[in-house]
Amino acid sequence: MENIIILGLFAAGLLLIIKGGDIFVDSARTIAEDLGIPKFIIGATIVSFATTLPELVVSLLAAINGDTQMAIGNAVGSVTANTGLIMSISVIFMPSAVRRRVYLPKSMILMASIIILWLLSMKGNLTTKNSLLLFILLFIFLWENIKSSTKETSKVSKKGKKNKAKKEFKQVLLFLVGAAAIMIGSELLVDNGIKIAKILNVPENVIALTMVAIGTSLPELVTTLTALAKKESSLSVGNIIGANIIDTVLILPLCSIVSGGNLPVSNENVVLDMPICAVEAAVMIIPMMFTGKFKKWQGILTLVIYVGYIYILCFA
Repeated sequence: MENIIILGLFAAGLLLIIKGGDIFVDSARTIAEDLGIPKFIIGATIVSFATTLPELVVSLLAAINGDTQMAIGNAVGSVTANTGLIMSISVIFMPSAVRRRVYLPKSMILMASIIILWLLSMKGNLTTKNSLLLFILLFIFLWENIKSSTKETSKVSKKGKKNKAKKEFKQVLLFLVGAAAIMIGSELLVDNGIKIAKILNVPENVIALTMVAIGTSLPELVTTLTALAKKESSLSVGNIIGANIIDTVLILPLCSIVSGGNLPVSNENVVLDMPICAVEAAVMIIPMMFTGKFKKWQGILTLVIYVGYIYILCFA
């Protein structure tokens, strides 16, 4: 009977994230169109903050409980999975031209965030003082988005701005409902998926490196797959870039603060996890800066790097 309940909850989680993702992307797209703001900016801000909630909660709870490696591994691992797995899927199946004026500032902030975090961690810890530098990058990211959205919104005609308050309220409500469904569904899917794996005698380390690591990135994955199905690649890529910035410059500094101002960083984090994270981001971002396009080969190469990274973690 217990196994049937576990399977039922797993199925319920799957249904919630599928339907929640559908509602989430539709409402985000409508909000962007109503406000006259590019979908990339909506994806990089509102959608990103919503989809990074699982990483934030898991990492903060881990740091509070003294499990600092879980806190760091979850945040850095999420950035690696977001880029190497989720963004790769988006670029492979929907390579697209981009508006460099919109993409470049956020892409540069992401690269700077990863490299600065890596440099700050080389001494084996992340202090509150060091975290202030990452917080500055967060404020730069938020300021740049506010500036971009204000500039784009000003281009919308007065007629386009006259959206009924009732319609706007409905879309915001649907956005929140979709986000909640994704969060609850992700938790049900991961928790019960782990239980199913244990029933099937799947090794603990395999569970940790797959279901738990990718589990907190499920909202980004669901948003990306739904956006792809609806041919909204800008929303998808914007979500991933924004989520990666938030993971890097918000979650880890907060973990450092709740850990007493000193978050230990392992040697593996410094010599393997963060460099792989930086290489993945470089493969995706640097060519785009020159070509103004995300090309299929970038997605394939980044996915190969991610698969190789997982292989090293599991078998090396």
